[in-house]
Amino acid sequence: MPESHIVVESKKYMWDGETYPGASEAEAAKKKYEEDGFDVQIADKEGEIAVYTRRVVTEIVVDGAPV
Repeated sequence: MPESHIVVESKKYMWDGETYPGASEAEAAKKKYEEDGFDVQIADKEGEIAVYTRRVVTEIVVDGAPV
């Protein structure tokens, strides 16, 4: 099983929970995540291909009245 997270250039990426049978499937997942605004890394460890994602928070929405 892949690691739950990896750190690349001091940035933490979280595993998407899937292992991919080949590079083409992982690249397709990467493209979808990038279209949704994620930064993506693909890691191949011992034949298990995993996709790791991260997204920088650009807006914080708080519901309710301040206390």
